[in-house]
Amino acid sequence: MGGPTDGANEPHWLDERELGAWMALMQVLVALPAKLDAQLRADSRLRLYEYHVLAALSDQPTRSIGMKALSVVTNGSMSRLSHVVSRLEDRGWVERRPHPTDGRLTEAHLTDEGHRTIADAAPAHVKSARALVIDRLTPEQVSQLRDICQTIATGLDDNMSDLVSRVVAPGGKAREMSPDR
Repeated sequence: MGGPTDGANEPHWLDERELGAWMALMQVLVALPAKLDAQLRADSRLRLYEYHVLAALSDQPTRSIGMKALSVVTNGSMSRLSHVVSRLEDRGWVERRPHPTDGRLTEAHLTDEGHRTIADAAPAHVKSARALVIDRLTPEQVSQLRDICQTIATGLDDNMSDLVSRVVAPGGKAREMSPDR
């Protein structure tokens, strides 16, 4: 990989092995969300981000989470999340509510209809996730993929890995989240 040089500021270019890994990751980052989105649209009339929001709410014991925390868990801006939650409210799947102990905070709450929607969409989505990723890997590779992704996530500047570790307890059990975190 070449590029402009000026001696002291010479970039540390990727070698052939590193470039191959980077390009493979970039291909997955572009192609996988598109495939998952297409499956969800075809099977459930949901967009991938809408599914992600509904799933995050469904994972909470109370089916509620603060909007700020939900934006972090779903890796979306507050503006994007607000627009999506408005669409989900229009469909009757989500309600915005004041936090029960701090009225300054707003929670998103998954309605019974929203819970049915995510429950109906989940089997086909999991089948797609298995076909596209999980079933292509050995059990050891699945563990390696988790470890690699967690390592990369800890280097990102969004605190998502810390938040996700607080949301999902060991063994995959959901934990109650603080309303504003």
